[in-house]
Amino acid sequence: MTDVHEVEVVVAHQERATLRVGEVFLKIDADRTRIDVEAEAMAVAPVPTPEILWRKPPVLALAALPGTALGRLGEPSIASPGAWAAAGAAARRLHDAPLPPWPGRTPDEIAAHLDSRCEWLVAERVLPVDLVTRNRGIAEAALRPWTPAFTHGDLQLDHVFVDGDEITGVIDWSEAGRGDALYDLATLTFGHEERLGDVLSGYGADVDLDVIRGWWSLRSLHNIRWLIEHGFDPFLPGCEVDVLRSRM
Repeated sequence: MTDVHEVEVVVAHQERATLRVGEVFLKIDADRTRIDVEAEAMAVAPVPTPEILWRKPPVLALAALPGTALGRLGEPSIASPGAWAAAGAAARRLHDAPLPPWPGRTPDEIAAHLDSRCEWLVAERVLPVDLVTRNRGIAEAALRPWTPAFTHGDLQLDHVFVDGDEITGVIDWSEAGRGDALYDLATLTFGHEERLGDVLSGYGADVDLDVIRGWWSLRSLHNIRWLIEHGFDPFLPGCEVDVLRSRM
């Protein structure tokens, strides 16, 4: 690696950090299990992923992907409808792949965790009771039995890289496992509801839109406490709190 003039901190908090050094990304994770899952998931996922340059826990070194992120939460996406459709098609290939060997969380486990987060939001007066109650009811649609699929687990739009209408790679596989395919689709379109039709055109299957909406509410309610405690702002325009308010 030559002509490196600076180290860019991509993201950093108490649990993990990602640094960019030239064309290499260094992922540092306090939980070795997440590093193991990420490497194993990328090895078998039927979609493009970053090249693993080396791995020495707690560090995973990855090559930079060509292209740009599909978008950013809270910002308009300039990616084409074709790029969003390609992201949906990539998600479908992943969901149709053989299941990974490690288990995922059950609806009952997710519901119990969600209820504790909702109680905290109300007790700490982070959000109005009616906003939490309304969205907790919407989230119930997601908490039904599902057929497990190979899921990315955190398929945010800035984890999907595109060049024109082509997917060049998907990053951040540390949450991959057996899960609900519709959770991936909801995460991909979180904060960008207007792009859901493009994603589903590429996905090529009928989905229950109430379940997608349920996952939007659930993800918001679940994540707000973590975001606040790790120095992020869920009240920014287009982010978690706005997603909850849009359901009212």
